[in-house]
Amino acid sequence: MNQSRRLFLGGLLALPSFYPAASAAPSRAPLLLAQDAPPDIDPAGHLISEKYDGVRAWWDGRALRFRSGGAIAAPTWFVAQLPALPLDGELCFGRGRFEALSAAVRRHRPADQEWRQVRYMLFELPGAPGSFADRAERIRIIVQQQRSEVLVAVPQTTVPCRAALQEQLRSVVAGGGEGLMLHRADAPYVSGRSAVLLKLKPVHDAEATVLAHVPGRGKHSGRLGALQVRNEDGVAFFIGTGFSDAERDNPPPRGTLITYSHRGHTEAGVPRFASYLRRREV
Repeated sequence: MNQSRRLFLGGLLALPSFYPAASAAPSRAPLLLAQDAPPDIDPAGHLISEKYDGVRAWWDGRALRFRSGGAIAAPTWFVAQLPALPLDGELCFGRGRFEALSAAVRRHRPADQEWRQVRYMLFELPGAPGSFADRAERIRIIVQQQRSEVLVAVPQTTVPCRAALQEQLRSVVAGGGEGLMLHRADAPYVSGRSAVLLKLKPVHDAEATVLAHVPGRGKHSGRLGALQVRNEDGVAFFIGTGFSDAERDNPPPRGTLITYSHRGHTEAGVPRFASYLRRREV
């Protein structure tokens, strides 16, 4: 291995200085967040992967955390298989099993029989140098070297044209997947919501904060009718669909961050056909 290659790999293994000690819970992880992709997105220059329906988790080299910075109570044997460098990925059971996965990773006392099913799907090295293509290759090497039963390097591919991208999207969705992620191959690591990472789905999703509960009427009398929420663009609106009976009886508290689906926006910026999906992890 030549000297420049050794320096490059060494830099990827180093812990960035912005990562706190494991005992200090940061208010928000310094992670990259995706924007919605336009339907006619040109895939040229992007690496493409499946969008997994799991729980976002970052490993700061010492502790496993939710995106908010709160600690995840993972079993000792699970975290013992993670390397001492920052990782970003999704904790998953598999397609269509979000509710079971979410319940498993939110327990204060982890259940081994549940965590034996969890896979940590890695797609980023927070704060590492180089392009995303460089970091994706380093993830592949890390997983190979760790020989871990829980770590999986998310496959990154390219497609030649828009038609091939749409065909890949149809295939993933038909198999029970959510959609695709497109990451600029030449992008350095950045945090916050950025156009270097795009999500492509038949139906869009976004996050909002619960402002108030609107009482139900008719068959929903005596329980939740709708949520008043404010999204990341500062737009306040109401969500009245997508709730189970249990969620109407025990709705997300005020101040809770939720995920909702929608089909674009009105001219005033209000999400069209907004429907409740789930609470976000804390």
